Amino acid sequence: MKIIVLQDHLRSGGTERHSILLAREFADRGHESRLVTFRPGGRLAPSAPAGWRSLQPFDTGFDWFGPGLSRRVLGGDPDIVLCMGKTANCFAGRLQRKADRQGRPTAVVATLRAGGALPEFYYRSVRAATHLVTNSREAAGLLVRDHGLPQDRVAVIHNSLVFPEGRGGRDEARRAALGAGPGTTVLLSVAMFRPEKNQRDLLTMAAGLPQGWDWQLWFAGDGPERKACEHMAAGLGLRDRVRFLGFQSDPAPLYRAADLAVHASKEEALSNFLIEAQSHGLPVVAAQALGIQECFIEGETGWMVAQGDLAGFRAALAVLAADSPAQRAGRAARAREFARTAFDPARQVTAYIELFELLIRRRRSHSTG
Repeated sequence: MKIIVLQDHLRSGGTERHSILLAREFADRGHESRLVTFRPGGRLAPSAPAGWRSLQPFDTGFDWFGPGLSRRVLGGDPDIVLCMGKTANCFAGRLQRKADRQGRPTAVVATLRAGGALPEFYYRSVRAATHLVTNSREAAGLLVRDHGLPQDRVAVIHNSLVFPEGRGGRDEARRAALGAGPGTTVLLSVAMFRPEKNQRDLLTMAAGLPQGWDWQLWFAGDGPERKACEHMAAGLGLRDRVRFLGFQSDPAPLYRAADLAVHASKEEALSNFLIEAQSHGLPVVAAQALGIQECFIEGETGWMVAQGDLAGFRAALAVLAADSPAQRAGRAARAREFARTAFDPARQVTAYIELFELLIRRRRSHSTG
């Protein structure tokens, strides 16, 4: 198969990581796979697979500018164009219509991997694609119920994540370097600092934790909201409790040093962070959002609380903090097993390839029928 993975820019988000992973995995399975982006560069550019191409000759800063998009994406008659991210998906319908007019067999596959409000032209675009893949059952139901996509043209394929081999024991040296003692409960959040990721609620929640509880809150990530959150932490008197660690190309060492994962994002389809945290043995507490309930085993490896229910968030953390060492070990083992089984990369890549093969057969049958 000839497969093009189309993405806007290789910034540091989960969709961008997933685009890189899929393009590489498709190639490793013997398919002619290429990653194409609208813009060059980006935080994740050093990890892009061989053959990566950008539509813009230099970075204009505009995700939507794709010179020669149809020619450069469709010109080689790919079997599949997999659109990843909002920008690529807003062009999915145009690419599919162009392929159809030119009599090309290409199947354009749209994706939905984020929650929150999307423009109507996004939905018009993805409705014109051959198929749509979303990464949670909840998101699939929303597409069918609220946006009129036929159920037989929507597939659910959970995220593919690469899980490094876990190391035994907690990383006490890293904890000590960040001021956490052996008895400190370290809460970890890994996310870009954007308004929808809602780190502000985590700060407000943390400010109300019991006075006698020894805890720290670590934020890994960068973005436009970071400075405001740093000022907020200082204003809440949390300067000694909160660590802003910046962008982490590999957050695995932080997972190995933390105790619990916390997430208050308002807009999700499925959270890579919560899955990665469990793969390292961290139980999770998360605010309700699209697909969040599919990220963990409720009451065993994680707890979901209503958006804005900060008291409920603190209560869930208190349950986890009260676990005995044996309970913590059992919960960690269950979290690792769940994440590494349900979100195994080989399983998810196989699901994509099987879907692509089905779509290609249908397209070819239709063109010769």
